[in-house]
Amino acid sequence: MIVERQNDEILVRFSARMKTSRIQTILDFLRYEELTSKSTATENDVNELLKEVKKGRWNRAKKELGLID
Repeated sequence: MIVERQNDEILVRFSARMKTSRIQTILDFLRYEELTSKSTATENDVNELLKEVKKGRWNRAKKELGLID
């Protein structure tokens, strides 16, 4: 593995023998870290948002199943 810094980027090179699925998992995690690095959301904020999303999903499912009018 080779790690290089070029301008504002970091390049990582792996041997072709590496499984691409394992590399993708690591890259997905790093992308998550990059996207959330400047977030000011608290764990409570995330939990509240999750509750709203789940509630909306359940209401839509009930409507699609004909459980509510």
